[in-house]
Amino acid sequence: MALCLGQVFSKDKTFRPRKRFEPGTQRFELYKRAQASLKSGLDLRKVVQLPEGENINDWIAVHVVDFFNRINLIYGTVSEFCTERTCPVMSGGPRYEYRWQDGDHYKKPTKLPALQYMNLLMDWIESLINNENIFPTRIGVPFPKNFQQVCKKILSRLFRVFVHVYIHHFDSICNMGAEAHVNTCYKHYYYFISEFSLIEHSELEPLRAMTERICN
Repeated sequence: MALCLGQVFSKDKTFRPRKRFEPGTQRFELYKRAQASLKSGLDLRKVVQLPEGENINDWIAVHVVDFFNRINLIYGTVSEFCTERTCPVMSGGPRYEYRWQDGDHYKKPTKLPALQYMNLLMDWIESLINNENIFPTRIGVPFPKNFQQVCKKILSRLFRVFVHVYIHHFDSICNMGAEAHVNTCYKHYYYFISEFSLIEHSELEPLRAMTERICN
Protein backbone atom coordinates (compact mmCIF):
# COMPACT_ATOMS: atom_id res chain seq x y z
CA MET A 1 0.00 0.00 0.00
CA ALA A 2 1.34 3.45 -0.91
CA LEU A 3 2.20 5.68 2.00
CA CYS A 4 0.78 9.17 2.36
CA LEU A 5 2.86 12.10 1.18
CA GLY A 6 3.69 13.21 4.70
CA GLN A 7 5.06 9.78 5.60
CA VAL A 8 7.14 9.44 2.48
CA PHE A 9 8.58 12.92 2.18
CA SER A 10 9.41 13.70 5.80
CA LYS A 11 10.91 17.05 6.80
CA ASP A 12 14.16 15.50 7.99
CA LYS A 13 14.82 14.29 4.45
CA THR A 14 14.46 17.71 2.86
CA PHE A 15 17.60 18.37 0.87
CA ARG A 16 17.36 22.13 1.45
CA PRO A 17 15.22 24.46 3.60
CA ARG A 18 11.94 25.20 1.86
CA LYS A 19 11.54 28.59 0.23
CA ARG A 20 8.26 30.12 1.42
CA PHE A 21 6.06 32.93 0.12
CA GLU A 22 5.25 35.82 2.43
CA PRO A 23 1.57 35.78 3.55
CA GLY A 24 -0.38 38.74 2.24
CA THR A 25 1.60 39.07 -0.98
CA GLN A 26 0.19 38.53 -4.45
CA ARG A 27 2.55 35.64 -5.00
CA PHE A 28 1.37 33.94 -1.81
CA GLU A 29 -2.22 34.21 -3.03
CA LEU A 30 -1.23 32.77 -6.41
CA TYR A 31 0.59 29.96 -4.67
CA LYS A 32 -2.49 29.14 -2.56
CA ARG A 33 -4.66 29.16 -5.68
CA ALA A 34 -2.26 26.82 -7.51
CA GLN A 35 -2.12 24.44 -4.53
CA ALA A 36 -5.90 24.44 -4.19
CA SER A 37 -6.24 23.54 -7.87
CA LEU A 38 -3.77 20.69 -7.46
CA LYS A 39 -5.67 19.26 -4.52
CA SER A 40 -9.04 19.60 -6.22
CA GLY A 41 -8.32 16.78 -8.65
CA LEU A 42 -8.54 19.00 -11.72
CA ASP A 43 -6.81 18.01 -14.93
CA LEU A 44 -3.15 19.03 -14.46
CA ARG A 45 -3.13 20.46 -17.98
CA LYS A 46 -5.75 22.98 -16.85
CA VAL A 47 -4.12 23.59 -13.46
CA VAL A 48 -0.97 25.02 -15.08
CA GLN A 49 -2.82 27.51 -17.30
CA LEU A 50 -2.34 31.18 -16.46
CA PRO A 51 -5.32 32.47 -14.43
CA GLU A 52 -7.21 35.25 -16.16
CA GLY A 53 -5.82 38.69 -15.35
CA GLU A 54 -2.64 37.43 -13.68
CA ASN A 55 0.93 38.37 -14.60
CA ILE A 56 2.78 35.56 -16.36
CA ASN A 57 6.06 36.28 -14.57
CA ASP A 58 4.37 36.03 -11.18
CA TRP A 59 2.84 32.71 -12.25
CA ILE A 60 6.19 31.38 -13.45
CA ALA A 61 7.95 32.58 -10.29
CA VAL A 62 5.43 30.78 -8.07
CA HIS A 63 5.88 27.53 -9.96
CA VAL A 64 9.68 27.70 -10.16
CA VAL A 65 9.90 28.07 -6.38
CA ASP A 66 7.30 25.34 -5.82
CA PHE A 67 9.07 22.92 -8.17
CA PHE A 68 12.38 23.69 -6.46
CA ASN A 69 10.83 22.81 -3.10
CA ARG A 70 9.17 19.62 -4.28
CA ILE A 71 12.01 18.28 -6.42
CA ASN A 72 14.40 19.07 -3.59
CA LEU A 73 12.17 16.97 -1.34
CA ILE A 74 12.06 14.10 -3.82
CA TYR A 75 15.83 14.01 -4.13
CA GLY A 76 16.13 14.20 -0.34
CA THR A 77 14.30 10.88 -0.07
CA VAL A 78 16.88 9.07 -2.20
CA SER A 79 20.02 11.05 -1.33
CA GLU A 80 21.15 8.39 1.14
CA PHE A 81 21.34 5.95 -1.77
CA CYS A 82 23.10 8.46 -4.03
CA THR A 83 26.74 8.22 -2.98
CA GLU A 84 30.09 8.66 -4.69
CA ARG A 85 30.26 4.87 -4.92
CA THR A 86 26.78 4.27 -6.37
CA CYS A 87 26.69 7.41 -8.54
CA PRO A 88 30.28 8.52 -9.30
CA VAL A 89 29.00 10.67 -12.19
CA MET A 90 25.88 12.81 -12.50
CA SER A 91 24.09 10.94 -15.26
CA GLY A 92 20.90 9.51 -16.62
CA GLY A 93 21.97 6.05 -17.66
CA PRO A 94 24.88 5.37 -20.04
CA ARG A 95 23.70 7.79 -22.73
CA TYR A 96 23.38 11.00 -20.73
CA GLU A 97 26.00 12.67 -18.56
CA TYR A 98 25.61 16.09 -16.96
CA ARG A 99 28.64 18.21 -16.11
CA TRP A 100 28.60 21.19 -13.79
CA GLN A 101 29.49 24.71 -14.89
CA ASP A 102 28.61 27.89 -13.02
CA GLY A 103 31.07 30.42 -14.44
CA ASP A 104 32.48 30.96 -10.97
CA HIS A 105 34.16 28.02 -9.23
CA TYR A 106 33.58 25.77 -12.23
CA LYS A 107 34.37 27.77 -15.33
CA LYS A 108 34.41 24.71 -17.59
CA PRO A 109 31.93 21.80 -17.66
CA THR A 110 33.21 19.46 -14.93
CA LYS A 111 32.41 15.81 -14.28
CA LEU A 112 31.21 15.37 -10.69
CA PRO A 113 29.56 12.68 -8.52
CA ALA A 114 25.78 13.05 -8.59
CA LEU A 115 25.52 14.04 -4.92
CA GLN A 116 28.07 16.83 -5.31
CA TYR A 117 26.34 17.98 -8.49
CA MET A 118 22.99 18.08 -6.65
CA ASN A 119 24.48 20.10 -3.80
CA LEU A 120 25.88 22.66 -6.20
CA LEU A 121 22.65 22.74 -8.20
CA MET A 122 20.43 23.37 -5.17
CA ASP A 123 22.83 26.02 -3.83
CA TRP A 124 22.79 27.74 -7.21
CA ILE A 125 18.98 27.71 -7.53
CA GLU A 126 18.55 28.85 -3.93
CA SER A 127 20.86 31.81 -4.51
CA LEU A 128 18.80 32.85 -7.54
CA ILE A 129 15.33 32.58 -5.99
CA ASN A 130 16.53 34.47 -2.91
CA ASN A 131 18.01 37.25 -5.06
CA GLU A 132 15.63 40.24 -4.94
CA ASN A 133 17.05 41.51 -8.24
CA ILE A 134 15.85 38.34 -9.99
CA PHE A 135 12.84 37.22 -7.91
CA PRO A 136 11.56 40.52 -6.46
CA THR A 137 9.10 40.18 -3.58
CA ARG A 138 8.32 43.85 -2.95
CA ILE A 139 5.15 45.30 -4.47
CA GLY A 140 5.82 47.46 -7.50
CA VAL A 141 9.33 46.11 -8.14
CA PRO A 142 9.45 44.74 -11.71
CA PHE A 143 11.00 41.49 -12.82
CA PRO A 144 14.29 41.82 -14.72
CA LYS A 145 14.18 41.58 -18.50
CA ASN A 146 16.01 38.25 -18.44
CA PHE A 147 13.71 36.72 -15.81
CA GLN A 148 12.17 34.06 -18.04
CA GLN A 149 15.59 33.09 -19.39
CA VAL A 150 16.83 32.55 -15.84
CA CYS A 151 13.74 30.45 -15.07
CA LYS A 152 14.26 28.36 -18.20
CA LYS A 153 17.78 27.55 -17.04
CA ILE A 154 16.57 26.66 -13.53
CA LEU A 155 13.81 24.41 -14.87
CA SER A 156 16.16 22.78 -17.35
CA ARG A 157 18.57 21.84 -14.57
CA LEU A 158 15.77 20.64 -12.31
CA PHE A 159 14.76 18.28 -15.11
CA ARG A 160 18.16 16.61 -14.69
CA VAL A 161 17.18 15.71 -11.13
CA PHE A 162 14.12 13.88 -12.46
CA VAL A 163 16.32 12.11 -15.01
CA HIS A 164 18.76 10.90 -12.36
CA VAL A 165 16.07 9.90 -9.87
CA TYR A 166 13.95 8.03 -12.43
CA ILE A 167 16.83 6.20 -14.07
CA HIS A 168 19.07 5.47 -11.08
CA HIS A 169 16.88 5.54 -7.98
CA PHE A 170 13.34 4.67 -9.02
CA ASP A 171 13.50 1.29 -7.29
CA SER A 172 14.05 3.13 -4.00
CA ILE A 173 11.12 5.44 -4.77
CA CYS A 174 8.90 2.41 -5.44
CA ASN A 175 10.08 0.65 -2.28
CA MET A 176 8.95 3.71 -0.29
CA GLY A 177 5.54 3.62 -1.94
CA ALA A 178 6.17 7.06 -3.44
CA GLU A 179 5.92 6.25 -7.15
CA ALA A 180 2.50 7.90 -7.61
CA HIS A 181 3.61 11.09 -5.85
CA VAL A 182 6.79 11.41 -7.92
CA ASN A 183 4.87 10.74 -11.13
CA THR A 184 2.29 13.40 -10.25
CA CYS A 185 5.03 15.93 -9.52
CA TYR A 186 6.71 15.11 -12.82
CA LYS A 187 3.46 15.39 -14.77
CA HIS A 188 2.72 18.77 -13.16
CA TYR A 189 6.23 19.93 -14.05
CA TYR A 190 5.99 18.61 -17.61
CA TYR A 191 2.61 20.19 -18.32
CA PHE A 192 3.84 23.51 -16.93
CA ILE A 193 7.02 23.71 -19.00
CA SER A 194 5.06 22.60 -22.07
CA GLU A 195 2.30 25.17 -21.51
CA PHE A 196 4.81 28.04 -21.57
CA SER A 197 7.52 26.49 -23.82
CA LEU A 198 10.14 26.78 -21.10
CA ILE A 199 12.42 23.90 -22.16
CA GLU A 200 13.57 22.75 -25.58
CA HIS A 201 12.11 19.36 -26.50
CA SER A 202 15.58 18.02 -27.24
CA GLU A 203 16.52 18.43 -23.56
CA LEU A 204 13.61 16.19 -22.54
CA GLU A 205 14.84 13.25 -24.61
CA PRO A 206 16.23 11.19 -21.67
CA LEU A 207 12.69 10.65 -20.32
CA ARG A 208 10.83 10.77 -23.63
CA ALA A 209 9.47 7.21 -23.51
CA MET A 210 8.29 7.53 -19.92
CA THR A 211 6.81 10.96 -20.58
CA GLU A 212 4.80 9.62 -23.53
CA ARG A 213 3.51 6.84 -21.33
CA ILE A 214 2.39 8.86 -18.28
CA CYS A 215 1.74 12.35 -19.70
CA ASN A 216 -0.15 11.69 -22.94
